[in-house]
Amino acid sequence: MRRFLLLLLALLCPALTQAAVGTKTVEYRQGDTRLVGYLAYPKEAEGKLPGILVVHEWMGLNDYAKRRAEQLAELGYVALAADIYGDGKTAADRDEAGKLAGSYKKDRPLLRARAAAGLAALKAQPGVAADKVAAIGYCFGGTTVLELARSGADLAGIVSFHGGLDTPTPQDAKNIHAKVLALHGADDPNVPPDQVAAFEQEMREGGVDWQLLAYGGAVHGFTNPANGSDNRKGVAYNSAADTRSWIAMRQFFDELFAKK
Repeated sequence: MRRFLLLLLALLCPALTQAAVGTKTVEYRQGDTRLVGYLAYPKEAEGKLPGILVVHEWMGLNDYAKRRAEQLAELGYVALAADIYGDGKTAADRDEAGKLAGSYKKDRPLLRARAAAGLAALKAQPGVAADKVAAIGYCFGGTTVLELARSGADLAGIVSFHGGLDTPTPQDAKNIHAKVLALHGADDPNVPPDQVAAFEQEMREGGVDWQLLAYGGAVHGFTNPANGSDNRKGVAYNSAADTRSWIAMRQFFDELFAKK
């Protein structure tokens, strides 16, 4: 067991390769709306690096999404945590979060447009190799990056962490150019088996290069420690699923970007 834990630590925190990280605010626009993203990048990097778009949970662009961007920068990527709600807005509570996220889920064209604006802002960064870009998202953000892929966006891959898998336009899967990795809590009450089955069928019919990994004992929001540990609430942190899903994402990116 000790040997396994040491190996896991090496995978997650490779001290010899972990980059020192710089951060800055990036303002960009979608139509008339001002958006305020958070860029994290390796300070000492030379040349252009793969870029990762990070899309936040339903609470908005908060410290959790920013920390995920920083973790990606530590791995050697340039990561932009996008602002979907505009002006860097975050929800005051779960009720407001539900209303905000719900309004975008009801307006998928707007959701796609906000995500596309973030993708364009990422590609415009001078340190980003514009032909080596992927996107990840958490919960609401997982839904968002899937919609971005369905829009036909020019991406190498997308990763959804405990995101909603449903869409009002499953026929749009034919537009997907990206490879797709969906990381799912097997006991997630918000994404029930029929939604998972519909997603799988959508991917097959769209001819998508896709993977879905389901983590036993995990419910919605399994990557965020702020969600507590009570599965009975339907939203809870799961340390094992968090660790395993992050490793799965890293392996996926290694494949996408031929990183040795």
